[in-house]
Amino acid sequence: MEYKYDPESNILSIAISNKQFDYAEEMGDFIVHFDKKKKTVYIEILNANTFIKKAVIALPKKTQKSIAGSLLT
Repeated sequence: MEYKYDPESNILSIAISNKQFDYAEEMGDFIVHFDKKKKTVYIEILNANTFIKKAVIALPKKTQKSIAGSLLT
């Protein structure tokens, strides 16, 4: 699995598989790419900074502190 963040476009891209994707569906701030067997192979998260902030806030406080600590080291 590979991750890439483009700060200029604020998009987080996640390659789940290196298979060729056949089609994509937009689901709110997500664009999910599927192969011919309808398996997810690639995800784009639009407005990634907002998504990440909301995701971290939803985590338990202990986990939030652990993430913050690892980002600062």
